Amino acid sequence: MFTDIEGSTRLARMLGDRYGEVLGAHRAVVRRVLCQYGGVELFTEGDSFFVAFRDARSAFAACVAAQRGLAAHDWPSQQARPLVRMGLHTGWAVPVAGEYASAEVHRAARVAAAAHGGQVLCSRASMRAATEQVPAPRPAPAEAGATTEVMSGVGLIDLGPHLLRGFDDVEQLFQVVAEGLDRHFPSPRTRRAPRHNLPADVTSFIGRRPESAELRSLIADHRLVTVSGPGGSGKSRLALAVARRLLSAYAHGVWTVDVADVRDPPGLPTAMMDALGLRREPGRPALDTVIEQCAGQRMLVVLETCEAAPFAVARLVRRLLADCSQMDVLTTGRQPLGVPGEVLWRIPPLAPADAFALLSERTVAARGGRVIGAHRGHPRYVADELPDLARVASRLDGSPLAIELAAGRLRLLSAAQLAGRLDDPLAALDPSRSADVTLDASRRHDSLTRNIDWSYRTLSTAATWMLHSLAVFAGPVDLEVAEWCHDGAVTALSELADKSLVDVLAGPRYGMSAQVRSYATGRLAASGQEVAARDHHLAWAVRSLDRLANPSDGHSQTLALTEFAPHVDEWEQALRWSAEGGDVRSGLRLVQALDVWWRENGGTRRGRGLLARLHRRLGHVEVAPDDLAAVHLVRAGLADDREERYAALVEAEAAAREAKDPDLLIRAIAGRRLTGIGGGASSEAEQVCHGVIARAGRAGVPEAALPAVLLLAESLWRRGALDEAADLLGGARLLETARPEDRGRRAVDWMLGMVALRRGDLVAAHDHLVVALRSRLRHGFRGAAADAVAAVAARCALGDDPVTAAVLFGGAETVTGVRRVASFGSYWAELRVRLRATLGDAAFDAACADGAETGFDRIVAMALAVEHPDLERGFVRLAQTVR
Repeated sequence: MFTDIEGSTRLARMLGDRYGEVLGAHRAVVRRVLCQYGGVELFTEGDSFFVAFRDARSAFAACVAAQRGLAAHDWPSQQARPLVRMGLHTGWAVPVAGEYASAEVHRAARVAAAAHGGQVLCSRASMRAATEQVPAPRPAPAEAGATTEVMSGVGLIDLGPHLLRGFDDVEQLFQVVAEGLDRHFPSPRTRRAPRHNLPADVTSFIGRRPESAELRSLIADHRLVTVSGPGGSGKSRLALAVARRLLSAYAHGVWTVDVADVRDPPGLPTAMMDALGLRREPGRPALDTVIEQCAGQRMLVVLETCEAAPFAVARLVRRLLADCSQMDVLTTGRQPLGVPGEVLWRIPPLAPADAFALLSERTVAARGGRVIGAHRGHPRYVADELPDLARVASRLDGSPLAIELAAGRLRLLSAAQLAGRLDDPLAALDPSRSADVTLDASRRHDSLTRNIDWSYRTLSTAATWMLHSLAVFAGPVDLEVAEWCHDGAVTALSELADKSLVDVLAGPRYGMSAQVRSYATGRLAASGQEVAARDHHLAWAVRSLDRLANPSDGHSQTLALTEFAPHVDEWEQALRWSAEGGDVRSGLRLVQALDVWWRENGGTRRGRGLLARLHRRLGHVEVAPDDLAAVHLVRAGLADDREERYAALVEAEAAAREAKDPDLLIRAIAGRRLTGIGGGASSEAEQVCHGVIARAGRAGVPEAALPAVLLLAESLWRRGALDEAADLLGGARLLETARPEDRGRRAVDWMLGMVALRRGDLVAAHDHLVVALRSRLRHGFRGAAADAVAAVAARCALGDDPVTAAVLFGGAETVTGVRRVASFGSYWAELRVRLRATLGDAAFDAACADGAETGFDRIVAMALAVEHPDLERGFVRLAQTVR
């Protein structure tokens, strides 16, 4: 027996210090009952009990008495009455250190967890254990909702089959009812067991209407029907389709077992147990358990591929039909079972019209569903191809398997071409030349490799190299990239597109499916040209990076992540190769470019993984000190462990000193010192920042100290030194302008906006924050834009627009990968608390939810559309008068 108090946390919060009195009274009532009925208390924690009983009837009696005692107790108030849920289960368990170790203990706990406060539930095992102690014969299985008497004055209501969390089998649950116990409760807190295990259709079921009707009629009149026919004739597909149509006729469900999946014939009853969701019982034959569960239940059992173990299936069917009077059995196989009462129904070939319809639909799917003409009710085929398609269908002997394989071939060939190859149907359609390979419709996808191989063998040398080259790219490419791969790109692409190995997309761009890419990659590796192809791709990635970083006009260009977006997947693909065996120096270039993207778009974990793989190769190649320092700084920025970050910064500092690069050195020193003080006092961090700023000035690279300036400004903001922060930021604009990688963020404007918010100058705050938000959005700094939206939300909260503020806060929180400025976390939280108090819980939550559902792009537009503060309303603005 397991028990606990439903809603104990809520009760404890409501009662406060008085909860201890209620908990103690609850324990006293339960323990008094346990003493009366011989319950052994094994474990008690908080408001729960774990108890063992010598027999099931004592456990039932104890549960009833405990619920009555709890109901009769004089609680401080009706609201203070604990509602206790209880669960019973009977099973084998081994004593270990004063407790029991067994999965049955967990099952008992899950039964209790399914109950509601005041309710007692038990498993089928406990029901049986209790009723078997009664001298009267054991009752037959009851219908769901029926009541069974366990002992005098105590009954059980069958709640039907349920799935307990953590268990794959089905558990029949019963509710204990007795005088003084509540009877009406919601459904147990579990998932109801399904009424069938029929697999979902992967493709549409076409035709077979007369056969389906005839088979349903046979099943209605006979308890055992066998669908017989050659392999690949669609026996199982038809049987499952008919079974699905008959679901409403079988109250206890339709269940299927594929005999081909059973490794040894004696395991067939066990496979049926698994299909029905039954639990194995130690020492009891599986078939006995199946019979007991199915006896008297109206169900249909479908046994597929019976030729895999015909004698075992025959024995099973004989026993099922003899002991389960309400069960019907439908089997499929290449031969009859020879069981008395069996009706043998041979499946005919597909009718010509059905065969043509099936081939037509599967071919449209194979060709991508493109409309290519209209003719006589077949809108997807030109008139000239219809006769050839009909000729193909007529030569496939009405076999669904052959039609499925033919449709695969029509992805690469015209109907006329395939029809001309059907003189040898195995060579034209079979995915394997091995004569002993068994084919069925479920293995249709196994033929993809062979289908692609058919096209691959016909490619020219130029098209083959183009396919290999495109396979190493992460996604579609444009013509310029294709020409980078091969001089005769247009001719090669045309050939690949004609053979459906390359898709022509809008743009135009040229891509391939995942299956073709995998096939081409394998062929590339086998050709011995993979290293050359991947090195070529890596070179293209670095070339594309150079073109972005060094525009043709020679001017310094502000870093814009929006221009990175089309290249990121390819750069990461190239970086993987660099980490595996490509040029390490090129990989370092890509890492430095991708660093900002990863941190702004939720890719830090992916970036850490790629960089770690590349880092392992650094000791085997010669790398320039400045590149080494830069990559160690990237490692530090991506690290999620303080010690790892510190170690990377130490290495970065050493490499920067060797390179004599003052910018890198300043960044490394600043990062190392700030990481070293960790969560220390802000005064110490401010001292470090002042030192870094001074050192950068002496070194002639004052712009290198911009991160330290911003961090110092945040620290000043945090402690209320707003004038000092504003003065510091006022001189930081030139530093930001001198750093192309930081200009797009407009961090100085953002910080000035935060200072203005603290001063109550909503006009200045609005101006600065809108400038920062526009720039961040334009340059693709999505994470930084989310911070700006949150700041605009703060401006709205302070400007008496609480609803807009709540919506913007909700929208800002939806951006993944945002590295929110920790310094302002408490500030956002404080404003959100005030907004909740102003709007009320329901309105605040609704506004935040609206923001979260709006989408970030629309949230940004909403933030930019916030009305400028009206100077006439009396908002105080910083004195900016020019004298």
